[in-house]
Amino acid sequence: MRLIVRRALKEAGYGRETIAEATNGDEAFGLIQADCPDIVLCDWNMPVTNGIELLEKITSAGLKLKFGFVTSEGTPEMRARAEAAGAKFLIAKPFTADDIQTALDKEFGR
Repeated sequence: MRLIVRRALKEAGYGRETIAEATNGDEAFGLIQADCPDIVLCDWNMPVTNGIELLEKITSAGLKLKFGFVTSEGTPEMRARAEAAGAKFLIAKPFTADDIQTALDKEFGR
């Protein structure tokens, strides 16, 4: 999934930005604390700490950043939970580079 998202970012015109990757939610939280990125694109289903738990952990820590899901499923319940937790968007498979571009352009005012 990370490779697919990285490719979609490049196709969407976001390939020149610095991109960090994490293999699980705990690793992602450590990277976020260390670097405070402009935006986090997160899978819902991750080992150790899943995506919604990661978002809740970020919020509890008082970290202010943009957060969106790019994941394999997007049920209405997941979308509602993501929005309630503060996610800016949830993009579900199958998605295109245009879907990524639309979501990111909205967040960055492009």
